[in-house]
Amino acid sequence: MTGYLANLALPRIGEITRCVALGKKEKIPSDQLFGTVVVERTIDFFSILLILAVLIFTSGSRINQFLKEIIFIPLQEKVFSLFGFTWIIWSALLLAGFLLLFLMIRYRKNLRRIKFFSKMFDLARGIINGLKTITSLKSKWEFILHTVFIWICYTLMTWLVVFAVEDASHMAFGDEVFLLVIGGLGMSVPVQGGIGAFHYAVSRGFAFVQGVNLEAGSVYAILSHESQLILIILIGAVSFFIMFGHHHKEEIS
Repeated sequence: MTGYLANLALPRIGEITRCVALGKKEKIPSDQLFGTVVVERTIDFFSILLILAVLIFTSGSRINQFLKEIIFIPLQEKVFSLFGFTWIIWSALLLAGFLLLFLMIRYRKNLRRIKFFSKMFDLARGIINGLKTITSLKSKWEFILHTVFIWICYTLMTWLVVFAVEDASHMAFGDEVFLLVIGGLGMSVPVQGGIGAFHYAVSRGFAFVQGVNLEAGSVYAILSHESQLILIILIGAVSFFIMFGHHHKEEIS
């Protein structure tokens, strides 16, 4: 919860906050905990892809139409209006990234003499060690069970809100799963707590699925997102005090 609260300040800083907090509490190196975060986000990513694949298999034409009309075409127009020949810029950046990575690997022994690069290499090694934890889990079936269970909870959490909006009360369960996927994509955009991106994607997805006006979709998006936001602020603030405020008092005493 402290991580979710921190994400409202800066995008994705909650992942760092969580690792630092857990590292101090359990005396585990933070760089190894970063690896576990990568594992968790990877599992989330593949879970979204799996659900999206099922949706495409069952109603592919509707998904493709939504992604094309609401996401890809507006995004393409926005990028071209800002950068023009965008493929040239991205190709140059990609080439520069690969070149930089090659030079860092090729001259890593020399770069280790520099304190900054030494810490970067140590961080990368810790992340790799953290990634290896997925192969050494003592309770693999429990991990799988909790992964499935949390996505069931996500689905039910998203579906529950439809009964608070009159125009959505007749929504089918399959339509709600579609909203879960596009909401997840909106939350993955690097903005504070998905604010704006979530509302844009879900409101238009709701209007697209139900064929109702955009205002009803916006009502659904606001109720869904802000109910979570209020809970994160309240519980996150209490959790932040428990993790850091209480620890600070013990150090003073």
